[in-house]
Amino acid sequence: MLPWLPPAPVRFPHASEALSDPDGLLCAGGDLSPEWLLAAYPRGIFPWFSPGDPILWWSPDPRMVLRPEEVRVRRSLAKRLRNGGFHFSIDRDFTGVIDACASISREGQAGTWILPEMQQAYIALHAMGHAHSVEVWQGDSLVGGLYGVACGRVFFGESMFSRTTDASKMALVVLCRELEARGFPLIDCQMHTPHLESLGACSIARSEFISYLDQYATGEGHEGKWSLTTEPLKHGNQDL
Repeated sequence: MLPWLPPAPVRFPHASEALSDPDGLLCAGGDLSPEWLLAAYPRGIFPWFSPGDPILWWSPDPRMVLRPEEVRVRRSLAKRLRNGGFHFSIDRDFTGVIDACASISREGQAGTWILPEMQQAYIALHAMGHAHSVEVWQGDSLVGGLYGVACGRVFFGESMFSRTTDASKMALVVLCRELEARGFPLIDCQMHTPHLESLGACSIARSEFISYLDQYATGEGHEGKWSLTTEPLKHGNQDL
């Protein structure tokens, strides 16, 4: 039977107790307050649920991850980053990014899991300095971006969007350069997608992922509002 979590105390089952299917459903209940979310991520757990469902918590096995220094920048993407007329920012418009991630149409997907209550939960984390966004701009228009949660020195990616070719890829490259400069060894990408794999992400066992979290996702982190400090193509894996 799926464990049901009361609103208090904040207490999760161990991630290893998730269902054996690759999606890794672990438990239901609790709430989306910062206390619950900041307890979940360092344990390898994240929320995802559809309208009308209870809050469901997941810990997939295997887990998709990306090491920032291994992000793959193809020739065409490098050219777009350098000469495409785009500019980039971090934490300039978190609300705009999460709203775009929730509202943009995605192939094969009806509706969105980024429900209003989810948006408000992550906006609250952003106000506390734990959630961050990367923005891709073309003039004054927000054309791409991503957002996620930083715990310790691990970044937990949540969603990304594009309104023009390669905008989400550019956002990820910008994030990787920034995280590498800040000493982050790992980005959690949650589930496998061909898009992420093409950018250098790979799957690892959940047990290995939890070991990374035990080492890097606890203790002092980089709380507070971030700003862009690096050049997207300063170094890294570039197929030029």
